[in-house]
Amino acid sequence: MRLAGLQGVSRRRFVATTQRDDSGRPAPDLVERRFVAERPNQLWVADITYIPTWAGFLYLAVVLDVWSRKVVGWTMATHLRTELVLEALQMAIQQRRPCSVIHHSDQGCQYTSFTFGKRCEQLGVRPSMGSVGDAYDNAMAESFFATLECELLERTRFETQAQARLAIFEWIEGWYNPQRRHSSIGYLSPNEFERRHAPSGELGAPPRTPIKNEQQRGQEGLVLESAQPPTEPR
Repeated sequence: MRLAGLQGVSRRRFVATTQRDDSGRPAPDLVERRFVAERPNQLWVADITYIPTWAGFLYLAVVLDVWSRKVVGWTMATHLRTELVLEALQMAIQQRRPCSVIHHSDQGCQYTSFTFGKRCEQLGVRPSMGSVGDAYDNAMAESFFATLECELLERTRFETQAQARLAIFEWIEGWYNPQRRHSSIGYLSPNEFERRHAPSGELGAPPRTPIKNEQQRGQEGLVLESAQPPTEPR
């Protein structure tokens, strides 16, 4: 490996992000490890992981569409309160506008909370939860985080939380959704798979595009101004 310029990637030290609330009421398991969907917005999986930085941990909550493996909702915060998973769910709802989608997760206190359950009821989302302490019950979300860890987190050290936020944004919206290929969907990226196979009208809003920085916006403004025809003096 040394001669070939290859370097192994090891697992990070374990940090618990699933905190079960014994007073919470978990939803039934509607998936039972069958991570299969015949159409978009039929089954979503969700989970939380941590992002280490020199300035402390960030926490990332994601929602994936099982049909295309696409990240349809995600958010980051410095806390593990219920608002973290609510924001990821809200982004997924705004982008996809589903009808009676199953939202599958573990039994973390964020997902078993009354607030999260009430919000799912209001949105017409059907909560589903695996058993306690069994990663296989949410294997697809765990697999996504393993990919994130291997391809980004083990190769990068973030000095600031702002650096981590930007890197995660670029990895999800600039690499994973539009470019990363998956064997389970014919070696296509999630965006390309949806473009080719999604039934008309079932995807909701168009995919997000990276936010342009101030320099890019300024350069575009100069181009537009220079392209305007000169006006005749009055």
